[in-house]
Amino acid sequence: MTVTLITGANKGLGRETARRLIEVGHTVYVGARDQTRGAAAAEELGAKFVQIDVTDDESVAAAAQTIRDQAGRLDVLVNNAGIWDGRIGVEGLTGATALAEFDTNAISVVRTIQAFLPLLRSSDNPVVVNVSSGLGSFWAVTNPERGESHYPTISYSASKAAVSMLTVEYAKALPEIKINVADPGFTSSDLTGNTAGQTIAEGAEAIVQLATIGKDGPTGTFHEATGPLAW
Repeated sequence: MTVTLITGANKGLGRETARRLIEVGHTVYVGARDQTRGAAAAEELGAKFVQIDVTDDESVAAAAQTIRDQAGRLDVLVNNAGIWDGRIGVEGLTGATALAEFDTNAISVVRTIQAFLPLLRSSDNPVVVNVSSGLGSFWAVTNPERGESHYPTISYSASKAAVSMLTVEYAKALPEIKINVADPGFTSSDLTGNTAGQTIAEGAEAIVQLATIGKDGPTGTFHEATGPLAW
């Protein structure tokens, strides 16, 4: 049985990813800050729940201990939790708002990988999927044929670009673990204000693909649902 943790999994892409992975036989831990919402989502999905705030070292450590006690290992870590406030624009951008996005979107990747590293090393096929965005791809945001080039999401894009570098460097530092970046694409969800975009099911595709790779799967790569994405 593959043991999987998905952060930010009580709704949106995280929840759909959990549903899809449960369908293929994973034992999924739904990770969420809010215990009531997270536990309810886990019960509805047939998953397990673990409380985790990816911006808090003690919370992440406690979640790792819970999974250690219950499962003894972790096979797949999906770093899905993230924030973006598209309403603030350039005028509303401050050091504090940028810091919050970097902490949740990028520094949390360091927190979770470091905390769960011993459990990942206990797996026969350890996998980490860092959920990012095409808005964090230098190629996409400078390519006029890509939609990402038309949206100046300053600190969000920068935080997601940081996720890309963390992924590449972790993949080099930990060759025994397959660590990749997934771009779900522009998806109608709470994160985007439920605006126009692809469905949640379509958005989860790239995440599910990378979460289910075998021992011969890639590492240190950036993928969207249709294939590799340029950095």
